[in-house]
Amino acid sequence: MDESDKINVIDIKIIPNRYLKPNTTEKILNDLYDLEGQQRVLIHGPSIPLKVFYGPGKGHVVNHTDRKEINVKGNPIELRVMVGEIVITVDMSKFNEFMDGLENVLDSHMPCDYSLLVGIFTRTKSTISDYLKYGNNFENVIDDRYIGLVDSRAKTSETVKVIK
Repeated sequence: MDESDKINVIDIKIIPNRYLKPNTTEKILNDLYDLEGQQRVLIHGPSIPLKVFYGPGKGHVVNHTDRKEINVKGNPIELRVMVGEIVITVDMSKFNEFMDGLENVLDSHMPCDYSLLVGIFTRTKSTISDYLKYGNNFENVIDDRYIGLVDSRAKTSETVKVIK
């Protein structure tokens, strides 16, 4: 079987023209999880550190207004990044219905212009980092949504939140 035949998901990348505030992000994510067909949602953007890592202010607390805890489907999530893009992995069989719902969500909550890209933006096969993190023969042990997500040195509980 050809590897491309196994891929039955597609990614949708939402790129707003500016960073999203925590309240806007919370509204969009809650509505995205109500749509049928989504398998995972990733948020990307520049990091918002707790403390200054280097320079004359090293060790001082960073008081950034966007580092807040939001509530997505009853799960508290600490935003550690300024939300610059949202990547949604969608089941191909429900793609058209999902896109219709996504347009409604974005029209009602997005405060600025945005771009939508459709393609494969996330890993669909195991990476070397996955083998470092989980060991050999992990494919049948973990959920497929975890493949290609986490740095081998990071704690999964700090970087990945499972929302159902």
